[in-house]
Amino acid sequence: MAVKLRLMRMGKKKQPTYRVVAADSRSPRDGRFIELLGVYAPRGTSTADPDAVVQIDNDKAVKWLRQGAKPTERVEVLLKRSGAWDEFAAGAR
Repeated sequence: MAVKLRLMRMGKKKQPTYRVVAADSRSPRDGRFIELLGVYAPRGTSTADPDAVVQIDNDKAVKWLRQGAKPTERVEVLLKRSGAWDEFAAGAR
């Protein structure tokens, strides 16, 4: 089973929020997933706070990366922002 770290769309129409999940690569985008790793809100949590929110459990993300899970391009950027990618790269040396 090939595992991917990817985004799962949530939220209302025109107001997306995403869950960062570890999922089987064959399952649909918003379908079943193995584990929830974090949350990404590109539009912020409210109109008063429009900055993007990235909350990722770095320990879980690094565990999945070490087990061979492949992140999508967008998730890789988010992992770099949260610091999980640096932890993974430091452990691979």
